[in-house]
Amino acid sequence: MENRLYIYNTLTRRVEKFVPNVDGKVGMYTCGPTVYHFAHIGNLRSYMMEDILEKTLRYLGYDVKRVMNITDVGHLSSDADTGEDKMLKGAKREHKTVMEIAQFYTDAFFEDCRKLCIKRPDVVEPATNCIGEFIHMVEVLLEKGYAYVSGENVYFDTSKLKEYYVLTNHTEEELLQGVRDDVEVDENKRNKNDFVLWFTKSKFEDQALKWDSPWGVGYPGWHIECSGISIKHLGEYMDIHCGGVDNIFPHHTNEIAQSESYLGHKWCNYWMHVHHLNDKAGKMSKSKGEFLTVSLLESKGYDPMVYRMFCLQSHYRKPLEFSFEVLDQVAAAYGKLKKRILGLSKEGAVDAAVFAEYRRKFEDALCSDLNTSSALTVLYDMLKADTNDATKRALAESFDEVLSIHLLVETEEQAPAADDSLAAWIEEKIAERKEAKKAKDFAKADAIRAELLEKGVRIQDTREGVVWELI
Repeated sequence: MENRLYIYNTLTRRVEKFVPNVDGKVGMYTCGPTVYHFAHIGNLRSYMMEDILEKTLRYLGYDVKRVMNITDVGHLSSDADTGEDKMLKGAKREHKTVMEIAQFYTDAFFEDCRKLCIKRPDVVEPATNCIGEFIHMVEVLLEKGYAYVSGENVYFDTSKLKEYYVLTNHTEEELLQGVRDDVEVDENKRNKNDFVLWFTKSKFEDQALKWDSPWGVGYPGWHIECSGISIKHLGEYMDIHCGGVDNIFPHHTNEIAQSESYLGHKWCNYWMHVHHLNDKAGKMSKSKGEFLTVSLLESKGYDPMVYRMFCLQSHYRKPLEFSFEVLDQVAAAYGKLKKRILGLSKEGAVDAAVFAEYRRKFEDALCSDLNTSSALTVLYDMLKADTNDATKRALAESFDEVLSIHLLVETEEQAPAADDSLAAWIEEKIAERKEAKKAKDFAKADAIRAELLEKGVRIQDTREGVVWELI
């Protein structure tokens, strides 16, 4: 098949022509969520653009297998392998078991993906399903001399590599041990950038999930999980690995180190990274204690498709600043666009030559490093073209296979509305729950949340207070 797609490769730091390992087939891995809380819209920007990449590949005729992990153990609050396990932190916060937290937030994540028309990957694998694979990888790395045991934990020895910083231009002196949190020095490490492959009970006595291993009862490090899951499902050679820019170091850097040391050859050819979504205060983050979610946007009256279009108007490699003022502008433009397309007549025959011309232009935009802004311009230009409505409608339907912004959906599914008496009861229950939390009666607060959910009411704590929706 004709290879026309060019994408920016973080590994080589340039835009390159995409050539898969096997002609016509693509193995693609996406770093999935750590399911200890709701995903904020900044997280979801990355998954949305990875969705665009997958759909572009399929649109161009590739047979794609996309794999995503679910991190339900092992991701600590610092990238430097220090701090509390995020899953345990979520369980303590909500007075539930780790697996209850994992299931709830996994379901919530995929519900957000559904609302944003993000296709579910072909394979979704929780880390807790693959403990045997992780242990095997660690054993091989120890046998090959790339790992060592210290303080009963198992560490990867970065000094054994000729080149560790393959995804960055940095030197060792320029990089901190943890890029997103304060540095805590681990005295068990031989080198400051060594990282944990397996934790043992010696360090985390209160860890909820533990497994037997040759090195003691414990659990896997975060980085080994993505390597193990991707190799399990995609084999020893992968085409594309995706994630947010904050994954570049140390997570993806460590993945390359351990995977290629384990395999003995180059592992992945193309690395795609999506830039941050910012607000006026800077990068969105759960650690701030406040974050925007899809449900919050819906509670304010925004169709999730408006947020998707907002993201598509910017290039994935550029930081994007969010504001409700801009979202209002996009909502107005989106409404006009849909009205124009839905008003097209279905009568007449499709002009094959015009269809091929504009499909080619649309593909060209996407093939230029996923330039979704240019792809939207092709859509607008096509609607102004001197051709019949049937052709325009067919092209809009075709383009929406990738854009996925419901261009031809006649009526969006509306959330059910609550009558005055139900709304008053909900607000009363929310006030009751607030008082229970203030009194540290978390059992009662959880019972009220469960009662609301049983009545079809989902609530979410936000900076602005508690928001609710009928489900």
